[in-house]
Amino acid sequence: MIPSRISLEEAGKRVAPFVHKTPVLTSRILNEKSGAQLFFKCENFQKMGAFKMRGAINAIQQLSETQKKAGVVTHSSGNFGQALALAAKSLAVPAYIVMPQSAPSVKVEAVRGYGGFVTISESSMEGREKAADKIVQEKGAVLLHPSNDLEVILGQGTAAMELLVEMDDLDYILTPVGGGGLLAGTALAAHYFGKNSRVVGGEPMAMDDAYRSLKSGKIETNESGDTIADGLKTNLGDINFPIIKTLVADIIRVEEDEIIAAMRLIWERMKIIIEPSSAVAFAALLKEKERFKNKKVGIILSGGNVDLPNLPF
Repeated sequence: MIPSRISLEEAGKRVAPFVHKTPVLTSRILNEKSGAQLFFKCENFQKMGAFKMRGAINAIQQLSETQKKAGVVTHSSGNFGQALALAAKSLAVPAYIVMPQSAPSVKVEAVRGYGGFVTISESSMEGREKAADKIVQEKGAVLLHPSNDLEVILGQGTAAMELLVEMDDLDYILTPVGGGGLLAGTALAAHYFGKNSRVVGGEPMAMDDAYRSLKSGKIETNESGDTIADGLKTNLGDINFPIIKTLVADIIRVEEDEIIAAMRLIWERMKIIIEPSSAVAFAALLKEKERFKNKKVGIILSGGNVDLPNLPF
């Protein structure tokens, strides 16, 4: 079932008082390099440094007062953990964040800085989920999934909705895809607010479960693999995948060196900081420049939370 236009508009009204309306930037040099007209929706300038603040604040507001009092819990490698901690603090709700051992230290410290109660778990998805379930049982907190929750998806979709309200004639919108919340939300926004805007996801070749899922028509998983785009090491879910399967045109896979090159280009030419996961969508466009030649393309720069001691360049 595809959520309604009204549900997305209402999410936009809920999140607006708590998030930045992020700028849309352009670059003549990057337009020339890509052969397309590019419009970067800069969610790296969002509160806590990523689009995930939108989904977190929307989801918490939809809880009952009893649920809010007990608090919220999630498992996250970083950005959604930070988002939930800050969103919960904004609404005076306790937030319990399970973070894997592999999470960048900058993200762990950021969650603590926003007032979140951090639990370090095994890096496996099973280990993360087990630790989160334990907190649910002990605290009575409500589990909010980083990407496979309808209210989270609607919140994430407000970034593309803002972009399309500003310019509804984009031919394409590109986003990174990991857990699928941003991609699904963006696809909803394009469906309701674009004029034949097609949505394309960018994904690391090493973690290409979303690409394979779109091809097979069922949720695929990654048995192994690693990527510099640490925020994309998650799988699609049964709530966001039906939206993606119905509304997303394609997913383009990119290699690690292509992600790093795209990230560096944006740092150098646009003078802004983005994280590796955020560079994946731009890397996808550069990989298939002919597809996007002379088109108007929106690119969601998903976040800017970089582990500075481990820069790839």
